[in-house]
Amino acid sequence: MNPLHHTPIGDRQRLLEAVVAIVRRAGEAVMAVYRTDFDVHGKSDDSPVTEADRRAEAIITAALQQLTPDVPVIAEEAVSAGQQPGVAPGQRFWLVDPVDGTREFVGRNGEFTVNVALIDKAQPVLGVVQAPALGLLYAGGPGMGGWCEADGPASAKNHHPPVRHPLSCRRPPAPGLTVLASRSHGDAARLKSFLDGLGTLVAHTHVAGSSLKFCQIAAGQADVYPRLGRTMEWDTAAGQAVLMGAGGSVLTLDGEALRYGKPDWENPDFVAWGLRG
Repeated sequence: MNPLHHTPIGDRQRLLEAVVAIVRRAGEAVMAVYRTDFDVHGKSDDSPVTEADRRAEAIITAALQQLTPDVPVIAEEAVSAGQQPGVAPGQRFWLVDPVDGTREFVGRNGEFTVNVALIDKAQPVLGVVQAPALGLLYAGGPGMGGWCEADGPASAKNHHPPVRHPLSCRRPPAPGLTVLASRSHGDAARLKSFLDGLGTLVAHTHVAGSSLKFCQIAAGQADVYPRLGRTMEWDTAAGQAVLMGAGGSVLTLDGEALRYGKPDWENPDFVAWGLRG
């Protein structure tokens, strides 16, 4: 019997804790590479990949297969290598991005993340996002709430348990929206056109790398993240789960929920929102 079938919220919380531990192990492997003079290779789509991607994905995939043997694991590097398990419509499966923001990893600015999400009926139901170089870990899911641990690595070294802070999206402040944009990807003209069409004041626009943008909205640090360009499902699933746990949403430009399990794993343009209105 699949251990995830008909899992109540309480069991999902325990499952989330197991995934947090797995992501922490992967983050340690990523940081071990980050501290070296690592090589950078190009994939078929011209995106970069390093040994950190491969090590973290191997750790996560093996641990998830042991945790939930009957649930397929869809991981970025395996898919890039043509190793793709079948996923039926509505089936539960894991989505793994071992290093989201590899350009940030290569640039050594710290804005890269390790991401794991569980998908059920085409929606993320729990997710973990860790920024190991920044000492940040975010976790949560719809109906579960969300939380962040700050300075986790330092706390661990001091033998103190890391403190968890609840996540909550904010309502847009009176001066206007804080908008997030991708540091390494994006179309400035399309973003401007989208923002002009909102009919809402924009107070600030900030750039950030990787899935951290979802987490910043979940933490009430920003209000909206329009992504008007190519992303893959493993880029967004864990961050979307965290954001939904904090009361936010991720919608296509048609106002529909961003869905998962598409044949090519590619997302349409979307907008991540905090609380609206």
